[in-house]
Amino acid sequence: MMMSWPKLLNPARLGSRKAHDETARSPFHKDYDRIVFSGGFRRLNRKTQVHPLAQHDAVHTRLTHSLEVSCVGRSLGMLAADKIIDQLPHWVSPADVGAIIQAACLAHDIGNPPFGHAGEYAIRDWFLQPAQAHLIALLAPAQAADLCQFEGNAQGLRILSQLEYHPNEGGMRLTYATLGAYLKYPWLSQPLSGGVASHKRAKFGCYHTEKHLLATIAEQLGLVQQGDFRWCRHPLAYLLEAADDICYTLIDLEDGLALGMLRYEEIEPLFLQLLDDLPPPPELRQTVPAPQKIAALRGKAIEKLVNAVSEAFAQQQEALLTGQLTGSLLNHCSATLSEGIDAAKALARERIFNHPQKAQLELAAYASLHTLLNAFAEMTACSYKQQALTFKQQRLQQLLGGQIIDSTDNLYLGLMQMLDFIASLSDHHALSLAQSLQGIQH
Repeated sequence: MMMSWPKLLNPARLGSRKAHDETARSPFHKDYDRIVFSGGFRRLNRKTQVHPLAQHDAVHTRLTHSLEVSCVGRSLGMLAADKIIDQLPHWVSPADVGAIIQAACLAHDIGNPPFGHAGEYAIRDWFLQPAQAHLIALLAPAQAADLCQFEGNAQGLRILSQLEYHPNEGGMRLTYATLGAYLKYPWLSQPLSGGVASHKRAKFGCYHTEKHLLATIAEQLGLVQQGDFRWCRHPLAYLLEAADDICYTLIDLEDGLALGMLRYEEIEPLFLQLLDDLPPPPELRQTVPAPQKIAALRGKAIEKLVNAVSEAFAQQQEALLTGQLTGSLLNHCSATLSEGIDAAKALARERIFNHPQKAQLELAAYASLHTLLNAFAEMTACSYKQQALTFKQQRLQQLLGGQIIDSTDNLYLGLMQMLDFIASLSDHHALSLAQSLQGIQH
């Protein structure tokens, strides 16, 4: 089955009941604006990219990372669309495709919990501990899989399609095209194997709470179905993935230099490899600070990678439109570029992700989230059992700020609502709230 660009670029909105006048801006530009003004996006300002609770002003947060990814994504979308312009419907311009990718990239981390990936691991681990077995036993296997494999990508879809602006009525009411580009993993979680979840488990992009919306999105876009509640990726999701990979790979090294985890001499050869046949920037021949040299190298490397990925996108049209592309678009670029990206990721894993300074902060993040989960899950379980709330639990309810945790009829939905609140917290808010629950003044 071959997907079609007119359907893949569907400008209709999830949950919308009427046509809107979008004079002077395309519906895809409107998607971008809705995300920018959302509370979920605003809260990324104090959430971890790689380094929890970092005090260095130059280190990236999820918000600055998302803005940078959206810029790279826009360039990728426009260049890629220009290369296949004869295949696109007449009412879509390369600028429109750029806007779709830009909006999707802006939202790509909107579901991340406090403390980044360390926060995801902490939430998963809490649900898998023996102390929570009594809760898990009350859930269906699919529900347990969602909680024990908490996934920022699926939480993001929940925010975009359910929680913001129009709760349970389309959420932000984004276009199907933007939602398709956002969905890197358009399938549900899988039941745990032997009750164990791994940090290397298969990623997924949708909880069972939103599976009906996933089916609607896939139908509206004409995605190829590959199994029960499993579809192929939208072709534009590959451009989002590439924009994210390019940014975090290069920026992780830049942040590592700023924090003293890496030396300039270790980074420069990797960036020069990514330039391939481009001439080195003039800053390398000048007596300028290392951060300025790295910034110049990063700009040139992004230019090279954007051109290469957009060319790979054009060359892989048949595989993309049949849902059969293997690997990422970066895997279909030259060996020099793909191996350079792999080498940069390897250096980050070895010298940044395993750095003692990072490990110490992640342990604090881990303890904070477990403290919050212990308190709010107990409150949720009491509501489910229709038991009177203690004084402490009544005060916890007041901290929700208007958010609802109602598990009276459905423990799974109550626990999902609990995660909606905890995942929305910034790093500092989560740490401060956990300290308050432990009786620590701050």
